[in-house]
Amino acid sequence: MKATNFTLSLIFTLISFTSFAQLPPVFGPEYNETAQKDEMTRTFISPIKVMWTSDTSGELVKNTDVLLKKGNSQSSMSSVTEFCSMKTTDSDTASILLDYGKELHGGLQLVMGGSSRREPSLVRIRFGESVGEANSQTYNSDWLMGFSTDDHAKRDIIMEIPRSGLIEIGNTGYRFVRIDLLQANTLINLKEVRAVFRYRDIPYLGSFKSSNPRLDSIWMTGAYTTHLNMQEYLWDGIKRDRLVWLGDFHPEMATITKVFGYNEVIPKSLDLACEQYPLPSWMNNMSSYSFWYLIIHYEWYMQNADIAFLKKHRVYIINLIDLIDSKINEDGTEEFGSFKFLDWPSTPNKEGVEAGYRALLVWALNDAKKLSEILDSKESADKCVASIKKLNKKIMGHNDLKQAAALMAVAGLLKPEKACKDVISVDGAARFSTFYGLYMLDALAMAGKHEQALDIISTYWGGMLDMGATTFWEDFNIEWMENSARLDEFTPEGMNDIHGSFGDYCYPSYRHSLCHGWASGVTAWMTENVLGITIVEAGCKTIKIEPNLGNLEWAEGTFPTPLGIVKVKHTKLPNGKIESEIDVPEGIKVI
Repeated sequence: MKATNFTLSLIFTLISFTSFAQLPPVFGPEYNETAQKDEMTRTFISPIKVMWTSDTSGELVKNTDVLLKKGNSQSSMSSVTEFCSMKTTDSDTASILLDYGKELHGGLQLVMGGSSRREPSLVRIRFGESVGEANSQTYNSDWLMGFSTDDHAKRDIIMEIPRSGLIEIGNTGYRFVRIDLLQANTLINLKEVRAVFRYRDIPYLGSFKSSNPRLDSIWMTGAYTTHLNMQEYLWDGIKRDRLVWLGDFHPEMATITKVFGYNEVIPKSLDLACEQYPLPSWMNNMSSYSFWYLIIHYEWYMQNADIAFLKKHRVYIINLIDLIDSKINEDGTEEFGSFKFLDWPSTPNKEGVEAGYRALLVWALNDAKKLSEILDSKESADKCVASIKKLNKKIMGHNDLKQAAALMAVAGLLKPEKACKDVISVDGAARFSTFYGLYMLDALAMAGKHEQALDIISTYWGGMLDMGATTFWEDFNIEWMENSARLDEFTPEGMNDIHGSFGDYCYPSYRHSLCHGWASGVTAWMTENVLGITIVEAGCKTIKIEPNLGNLEWAEGTFPTPLGIVKVKHTKLPNGKIESEIDVPEGIKVI
């Protein structure tokens, strides 16, 4: 039967309505404008391991294996139902520590059986990204070593729980949960203690596999790190900050485009950033993060060729270029203020930060010029060229700062070979950082040092895996590994706690985020440099495939584009040459 225009219109209306909450008929139309369907998926996950109980007698905490079984979110008063019981006395407490196996974002669901009290029972729930954090005390008045904070996401909760019922608690990033029964002479029965995993249910379209399984794990860990931060908006961390930070955004976007392809969280978050920081404010109140905004826009356009979205931001982009241009003097000095931020580990090196900041600005202006040309604004393009010319009158030295040398190489202010020889290659993975490590790897690739880059990836990002990571961290130094216990272990006396014993600036001790999206750029780098897939023409209409296997025997993977999935497999032959099998969708030209 031929569909009428009315029928098609009705179908499109119904499809559109599915983005809102499907309310029961009892709700009138007045609710439709405010009701919104949860974009995220909720999945219940049982713990994989009981790490510890406070009971050494075997009498106060019993039948813990029940909690490892699959649940159904339904309490029961049946005599055949099994429960984990927790009992306190006048002098003995009852506590349990559970491991969910991987970093998660979400909360906790308790399904309760009967208890010795008719009234609710009082418990303390502590979420932790590490064993140490789940067992730590909370101190919110200051950032102190050995303490946790829950100022951004509540991780330490004292609350009443029902008997023979269900309750959900918390919304944070965690892997471990500790439960303490706080009342004396009380017994509670736990049927289920399941994680409520809240995430964006999307397929992993990109992939990476090689002759080195360690690199494969690193690629997937970076992908998962960013995936967890793809909530309603693109966050930098699921435990702490939970905000759209434009600098952190760049490596996350690079990973998203290599793993998930197009995802609405990118344009949605850029829209939000412009609403929250209208000009003349800087993004996140930091001028360098407005520079990242321009870089992000150009790279997003190259991936998707979404001209409509770019034009939507045209006024903001053009006015931002004007604002930046107004701050640069003819002699190459600038007036952006004293706070110039690259990443936290670089901040003590003021001279190096200054050099890196100016290089980042040149990079951003180069991309802004291309954006201006796409948007048909010759005046803005000319301003970008003039601003770069003025900045190049005053090129500063990197002052032995790897972050600065990397940005200077990327921006074309320093030959990559010299940047690597003098700074970036020195001491290998030492003085790398989770955020700017991506740009250090970029400089190594530009200098043809792919094998050294892979060694550093294995040492640095692989070092986090060696310490129990299932997502990559806000910060990491390889020196931390010496005499340190893994995050999924109790710390023996005389050893460091890899989570609680380190950290600085805004992330001392357990405040340190162990799932931070800015650390995921290594995933994008391996797709671009090992698989060798880079974009030449907007919308991926033309791509370049130039693999660099380093010491790998082979590597294969996929790369999502607006036209479909690109598949490659590269094999190193006995004579050292690389044989490539390439499968691209129709409409894509390969160089």
